[in-house]
Amino acid sequence: METNQPSKTIYYTKPEQLDTFLAKVMPEPETPPGLLITHSAGYWLKKASAKPIPKMLFGRLWYEGEICTLFADSNLGKSILAVQIANCINTGKAMQPFEVEAKAQPTLYLDFELSDKQFEARYSENYENHYNFREDFSRSELNPDNAVPPGFSDFDEYLIAALERDIVQKKIKVVIVDNLTYLRNETEQAKDALPLMKQLKALKNKYDLSMLILAHTPKRDLSQQITLNDLQGSKMLMNFCDSAFTIGQSNVDKDLRYLKQIKQRNTNQVYGYSNVCLCRITKPSNFLKYEFAGYGNELDHLKKPNDRMNQDEIDQAVQLRNEGLSLREIGKKMNITHQKVDRLIKASAQ
Repeated sequence: METNQPSKTIYYTKPEQLDTFLAKVMPEPETPPGLLITHSAGYWLKKASAKPIPKMLFGRLWYEGEICTLFADSNLGKSILAVQIANCINTGKAMQPFEVEAKAQPTLYLDFELSDKQFEARYSENYENHYNFREDFSRSELNPDNAVPPGFSDFDEYLIAALERDIVQKKIKVVIVDNLTYLRNETEQAKDALPLMKQLKALKNKYDLSMLILAHTPKRDLSQQITLNDLQGSKMLMNFCDSAFTIGQSNVDKDLRYLKQIKQRNTNQVYGYSNVCLCRITKPSNFLKYEFAGYGNELDHLKKPNDRMNQDEIDQAVQLRNEGLSLREIGKKMNITHQKVDRLIKASAQ
């Protein structure tokens, strides 16, 4: 008679131990092909026809088998939405209006943002009445006491190996990484983004995964539409991801967020600037989540041109203020009124 005993956790301290484990559970690898794999166009069509059609994981924003990027500024709720998406995929229950066509799948959430207590606060009622996640919804956080063992060249290599171990052990099909900066430093630099995305893509192809990668945007002009150029390391990251979407904050209502489609390969653009999805963050019981509030035009939620302030002026005013000058003294130096100086300094805090 089978019993639901928890599986024993296996810890690896050396690369060869991981290799031994993977060799036991994975089939013998085929001889790798050359740089180019060339067949007739008809062959490729026949080969592709034998594969299943990718199903929606989060509506038209993310499909099975894709590396998808979700990017936004800090404090807009990327992690809140990402956990909600992970739970929808893990349970097979959609967040309206975004369909989940795929069957429920084992999901791994790499949480490099929150402590376990912060996570508990979001998915409980005052630290009681915890939300009942499924057993095959796994969450990982970094072990601060674990040093890079001998045999690994650096932390990044060790982290990717640990991720692969969990994927195999727990039969994971969906991986969500929150967030990109913890897998590599300075991801805005192409030289750092390129090897990172290559390793993630290699894992995705090896284990037939779907991946959602969270990333930050640098400081941006809030009067302009969000584009792929607002993603840190945008060129390299966009080249390697299959799809991307973003979260923006409404200038009309600070509690309102909008989701906008940035890149897509398996569908037409549905949620462009003229049809963004409006949402509010709510917590009706023990699950902090996004709640659909309708559709809108991104242009209606941007700062108006007459609200824009010159960033160079803001930086200069703040620097002079930090040097101890009064508003009037700053105004004289910058040849503007002291009232405008006050507005510039207040704008720097927004």
